[in-house]
Amino acid sequence: MSRIGKKPISIISGVKVSLDGQHIKVEGPKGCLERTIHDQVKIVMEADQLLVTHRNEKSGTALQGLSRTLVANMVDGVTNGFSKVLEINGVGYRAELKGATLNLSLGYSHPIEYPLPTGINAEVDVKANRITVSGIDKELVGATAAKIRSFREPEPYKGKGIKYLDERILRKAGKTGAK
Repeated sequence: MSRIGKKPISIISGVKVSLDGQHIKVEGPKGCLERTIHDQVKIVMEADQLLVTHRNEKSGTALQGLSRTLVANMVDGVTNGFSKVLEINGVGYRAELKGATLNLSLGYSHPIEYPLPTGINAEVDVKANRITVSGIDKELVGATAAKIRSFREPEPYKGKGIKYLDERILRKAGKTGAK
């Protein structure tokens, strides 16, 4: 039984939610998000709350918690937004933002040009070698940050590469000298 799925989602003032069958649309001060919810889950709006219930006891309970979390992230995204911070470590590794394109120099023979998806903003702090990826869609922010990290994942010996700010890299000992 889903405990998270039973919790009501409170709608903050300034957020407008519209339901059309299985399609939900959430509008707020930062933007608008839409999503189609699975058929096994039913969303009911009561006053200033959204309740997520399952239609089928067997297969609906697994989707109830997921659907509730997705809708709660939509409400949170249009009010506060989400962000991920990436840190670049390595000599000569740097990032630069030109319009909606992120230019990365990561030790390859060529620079990497990554066009940011629509709805995603990026800020580059040149002195601290950090990239802040932000937007209202939590799923898209996480996917964009993961894609940027995949261009040069941190290696375990010196820790060079792109990592999340709160990520801890397990370091390995290098070669030991001859005895």
